[in-house]
Amino acid sequence: NDVYFQVGLITIIGLGAKNAVLIIEFAKDLHARGASLVDAVLEAAHLRFRPIIMTSMAFILGVLPLVIASGAGAASRHSIGTGVFGGMLAATFLAIFFVPLFYVVIGKLTRRGKPPASPIEPQPATALAPPQDDQTRVDDKEKQ
Repeated sequence: NDVYFQVGLITIIGLGAKNAVLIIEFAKDLHARGASLVDAVLEAAHLRFRPIIMTSMAFILGVLPLVIASGAGAASRHSIGTGVFGGMLAATFLAIFFVPLFYVVIGKLTRRGKPPASPIEPQPATALAPPQDDQTRVDDKEKQ
């Protein structure tokens, strides 16, 4: 029920969601370009690994002074610091390993009942235009 801890959780939810969205967007883009679902997710996780680790470690080290705070007001700093510190460690681990895993599992489950997409896209039908007045006159003259 500590308000400082709750603020820390909201921060963690936002950063964790950002990391997950970046991995999934990269994977969707690669999959749309023709890569298999598993290859697209592995490549996206590989591409986003370093940026996720760098931002997470910077954030974790940034709240370290809150975790080891002492003096007046240390209880509130300690409560927000420990929540954010531990939450960011967990969110980083989840973003790197479980987000790609769940995306592949759910992607395969949702595609199981659907027929595979055809590589050739159907062309839209074009309506034949009625003959113009000049064209009708030429055709009539040829018939005579």
